[in-house]
Amino acid sequence: MTLTPLVLGSLYGIVTILVMCSGMPIAFALGVVATSFMYFFMPASSLDTVTQNVYEEIASITLLSIPLFILKGAAIGKSPAGKDLYSAIHAWLNRVPGGLGIANVFACALFAAMAGSSPATCSAIGSAGIPEMRRRGYSPGFAAGIIAAGGTLGILLPPSITMILYAVAAEQSLGRLFLAGIGPGVLLVILFAGYAVFRAHKEYKMAHAIYTGGGAKSAYLDDEHFTLAQKVEMLPRVLPFLILLIGVMIALYGGFATPSETAGLGALLAIVLIAVVYRIYKPRELVPFLNSTIKESGMLLLIIGMSLLYSYVMSYLHISQSAAQWVVDMHLSKWLLLAVILLMVIVLGFFLPPVSIILMTAPIILPPLREAGFDLIWFGIVMTVVMEMGLIHPPVGLNLFVIKNIAPDIPLSEVIKGTIPFLALMFLAVILLCFFPGIATGLPDIIMGVK
Repeated sequence: MTLTPLVLGSLYGIVTILVMCSGMPIAFALGVVATSFMYFFMPASSLDTVTQNVYEEIASITLLSIPLFILKGAAIGKSPAGKDLYSAIHAWLNRVPGGLGIANVFACALFAAMAGSSPATCSAIGSAGIPEMRRRGYSPGFAAGIIAAGGTLGILLPPSITMILYAVAAEQSLGRLFLAGIGPGVLLVILFAGYAVFRAHKEYKMAHAIYTGGGAKSAYLDDEHFTLAQKVEMLPRVLPFLILLIGVMIALYGGFATPSETAGLGALLAIVLIAVVYRIYKPRELVPFLNSTIKESGMLLLIIGMSLLYSYVMSYLHISQSAAQWVVDMHLSKWLLLAVILLMVIVLGFFLPPVSIILMTAPIILPPLREAGFDLIWFGIVMTVVMEMGLIHPPVGLNLFVIKNIAPDIPLSEVIKGTIPFLALMFLAVILLCFFPGIATGLPDIIMGVK
């Protein structure tokens, strides 16, 4: 008996959920489901091509940049660069109302642009920022929330591994996609910084009211001052990494190097900088960076390979084509279609990391979106912001657990509560991107020309 694509698709989805709920790692879960369906529903000879299919799918020059960007992020993330960057921004913004919160947001944004990793950003900036904010009287939930949310910028601001995968899956220009992420990234930085000012002002008033009412004096009310000499003294260790960031961007967008070449250049310069600035150059000191790169790259590439095999089986069995056609045949309005797809992404974000979401859903959601007339570069940015939300809401919420590891004494409920306002701001950013798509598409159109 031949099963229809609808029945096969339903069975495929149910089996996937059951296997993932068993606790099996995502890469192996996707591989087991894909090979099982190949065995039962595809020609027997297809099993002989599993390794060939996986190899061909990940043998992409664009994907080559991923381990190199990871090495660059590991070199910067595991050195004192994050702490120094945070300290310098804190000193220069100290006199600004809510300056400590703004410093955390700016430090997260700059570090994300250098490292390209959300967990690395949370860990590097949070390890210095959370204790400092709590020492100054900020509530634990707010301190944790602003770092968790700031860390999400790691998948939006270039270089972004998530965007590299989307560019491969959607067959879009990686350079244009990187440029498109800058405007929304700046928008989120402004929204986060604005909320930091509002929240700091609110907490300051509460602390002042308690003190004037005869209560204990909060550290919020202490006046910390940095001299110009102290501020300038902090710059020499930060400027080389900012120059690295600018240099990589110029090489990529100036047409001097491909994304893979830029990633290699960035990784090499990052290693040179930590050797010069922090005297980290001995083999035993470099081993942690290399180990971290190998582990993360191996895990990520395994997920990519199995996700692409999973998508290949969906395509061969006409599951993805039928699902896409079913969505088109529903004749939803353009914006309702977008809303339904983003809702699906949000739900998947409860359980899956952005890498898997992109590679598993791209064959289904991109054809209807293209048919509806959406710009896939713009949609990639909107989808990335939505997936950012998945990084700070349970049950997966990777950044939540990174923060919990940094500050184990802050209850997880407090961390989650602290991220809720930032989830609302991300939702606002998505709405603004829908009404003003030029926030994302304007910069690539100016630099690379209108498509």
